[in-house]
Amino acid sequence: MPEYLSAETVLLFYGTAGEVNTLPIIEDALSKRKTVCLPESLPGGIMHARRILSLLGLLGGRFGIPAPRRGAELVPPERLGFILVPGLTFDRAGYRLGRGGGYYDRYLPQTRAYTAGVCREELLCDAVPREAHDAPVACVVTETGARRYM
Repeated sequence: MPEYLSAETVLLFYGTAGEVNTLPIIEDALSKRKTVCLPESLPGGIMHARRILSLLGLLGGRFGIPAPRRGAELVPPERLGFILVPGLTFDRAGYRLGRGGGYYDRYLPQTRAYTAGVCREELLCDAVPREAHDAPVACVVTETGARRYM
């Protein structure tokens, strides 16, 4: 995607069981010498982007998801150019069903980064339940291609 290729600073996520394997994307971004961040999830639905320099040294973070160590460089939301957003499913308008913690719902309004969701084609649905604070991603990528909404 041109938005990913042109972004100097990216926020990715470490895909866990049931999610898309994002390790190749993380490795690609590191090999391209991008500033690569992974989310740090804190109590109260607070999320930060923390820089990683490699996949070595990631810790078991909140919910057991590998995450940067606490002292890793904090990257402000306004520095991000591209965000890969996780979701259990996405609908055909770019809205997502997450895990219910609201971390991305609170974080995304703080940035102007291009947002792309990623999921398996079979998990796309016509509509997910929405609340007033939900914001769609600009694009959803599946194994069959990218669907752009913005």
